[in-house]
Amino acid sequence: MLKIAMLSTGEEVLHGDIVDTNAAWLSQRFFEHGFSVTKRSTVGDEMSALVEELMMLSFNSDVVVVNGGLGPTSDDLSAEAVAVASETELVLYPEWLARLEAFFTSRGLAMPESNRKQAMLPKDSVLLDNPIGTACGFKVRFNDCDFYFTPGVPSEFKLMVEQQILPDMKVTHSNVLGQECSKLYTFGTSESALSDKLDKVQLPDGYTLGYRSYLPYIEVKLFGPKNDLDNRVKLLQIIFNLIESNVVSVDESMQDHVAYLIQERKQSIATAEQSTYGALSHWLQSKEVAAQYCGHGWVLGERVNVGDENDDQLAAAFALAGATKDKCATDIAIVTAKVIDKTFSVALAAPEGEWGQTLTFNRSYSREERTLVITTVAADMLRRYLNAKPMFVQYSSLSRNKEMFVPRSAIDA
Repeated sequence: MLKIAMLSTGEEVLHGDIVDTNAAWLSQRFFEHGFSVTKRSTVGDEMSALVEELMMLSFNSDVVVVNGGLGPTSDDLSAEAVAVASETELVLYPEWLARLEAFFTSRGLAMPESNRKQAMLPKDSVLLDNPIGTACGFKVRFNDCDFYFTPGVPSEFKLMVEQQILPDMKVTHSNVLGQECSKLYTFGTSESALSDKLDKVQLPDGYTLGYRSYLPYIEVKLFGPKNDLDNRVKLLQIIFNLIESNVVSVDESMQDHVAYLIQERKQSIATAEQSTYGALSHWLQSKEVAAQYCGHGWVLGERVNVGDENDDQLAAAFALAGATKDKCATDIAIVTAKVIDKTFSVALAAPEGEWGQTLTFNRSYSREERTLVITTVAADMLRRYLNAKPMFVQYSSLSRNKEMFVPRSAIDA
């Protein structure tokens, strides 16, 4: 297995002043091209720590991508550190010095003397072009490990990876059999419940299951070799059958999937929200293909009373759903009624009738988290309706108090 590591440098990354989005992007992009990052580390702007980490990575990796530390200031130490680690010297690369001078001249500026440092690279380096910045990338090899040094600016880093590093790796490591990852997005269940169901699946050699949990979803990830479509499809079908009631999409986000369903069904949709504060309307309209089918979106304050004189939350949700559908003249209306003592109702009105449910949170959530969960419950009802699936399902973090379907014939009677 090819061992690929990424080393991020800089005090601002180490201490959390900035989020290391470059590392996340690289891992994802490499995986898409069949290269799996096996280790990531971060070191500040301290020479001995950088040299030590570079040495350790050279002994334990086949490829290392180093990000940052190629600027003109005193705390940019990557080139000097790898020269020390590989027991070589820094030399001036006149071709890059000429590029630097031209860069500043084209902008009517004189090149600061400090930028000359960016043309001082380890001897025998292979230059990696940076057409949009002054930091020259470079490749060196020592201890049987290839090192790619890249600028920290995201736009420069990504361009260098796409145009130079990935093409070079595909040549030098052409025999690597990459992996693919298929994802099943689930809602309303837990990792332990999913694991209990999926542990019984016998996976062929080369396949593994993984989980990623983030509110409101849990991703079930099937890792396996590329170019093995038959096995992958069979395994996905087995996994899907075991957890179908909570799967909201496969290999695409729930928003993308619901947007596709809206476009396919071509039914207009209106919303009225008391507990989601416009989040549901934004969720539905965030995809352009779905936005064209979205009508009015009403946001009601929490103090507004909607047909709940008898404290029947579900009846209030039904009343609001019906009124929204009629007033907006849409095919579908979705309502999120206000939260009272951790309890809320969601209703959907459609040509066939109206569906509604009242649910109670089983755990404490912040206002933002609560909004996200209720929005997803409402979107899940829409997904189920558009897919002609059962409208009600058990959610692990919610208890259902009521559920009801009122056919159109009863409403119009």
